[in-house]
Amino acid sequence: MKRFLPFVKPDPLVAVVRLSGAIGMPGRGSISDQSLAPVLEKAFRRGKPAAVALEINSPGGSPVQSSLIGARIRRLAEEHKVPVVAFVEDVAASGGYWLAAAADEIFADESSVVGSIGVISAGFGAHIFLTRQGIERRVHTAGQSKSMLDPFRPEKEEDVARLRSLLGDIHDNFIAHVKARRAERLSTETDLFTGEIWLARKAAELGLIDGVGHLKPLMQARFGQKTRFRRYEIRRPLFQRFGAQMMDQAVGGLEERAAFARFGL
Repeated sequence: MKRFLPFVKPDPLVAVVRLSGAIGMPGRGSISDQSLAPVLEKAFRRGKPAAVALEINSPGGSPVQSSLIGARIRRLAEEHKVPVVAFVEDVAASGGYWLAAAADEIFADESSVVGSIGVISAGFGAHIFLTRQGIERRVHTAGQSKSMLDPFRPEKEEDVARLRSLLGDIHDNFIAHVKARRAERLSTETDLFTGEIWLARKAAELGLIDGVGHLKPLMQARFGQKTRFRRYEIRRPLFQRFGAQMMDQAVGGLEERAAFARFGL
């Protein structure tokens, strides 16, 4: 009732946004800028929050979607002059750490996995299998690079070199983002950009996060015991949630499991 009375200052509000899962293109059930846009807009705009807390549990994914989401968080934070604090759960790696770095501060559990500041591209080669089966692969293109890295044809050195160049450029973008956001907090004695991962206490020593801490007690210590928490997360219509359960064993679900499995989760 207090919050509706005139001239009575309401208790501080912390908006909590959950960012859980792999980061990918819109419409595939993963975290994307499109799916998060309305959630983030509400979190920053409703109720004049004292801070926005990000609950992050992500093994990474699309570098483009990671960048778009991170940029949206920064735009909203600056527009509304609201501090952003990230809290890592099991993992904030690769694109997950990109999202965490968009916050002003990052905290994690002692056993949280943080880092993996690198870029990966994975595929397969099936040309030997096709040959053994007597199957001929026929590809016709306009443009010599159009069939680059075709998994059903032998790998070409020039294709690999071109891919590595692209991955290197994306890696440079990732490094620039982390350096811009973490600035002087980063250790200069350790190479942080090899794709290595660390647990929270070591990550704090390296400047990748600001310390070990959990959302509710840390926010209450900062804003008071009467701090209110309002949660925001992606909510799908019932028929979509049912469909997602039915398709749980599909490629998208398997890819997300594989991404988490890389970190022992």
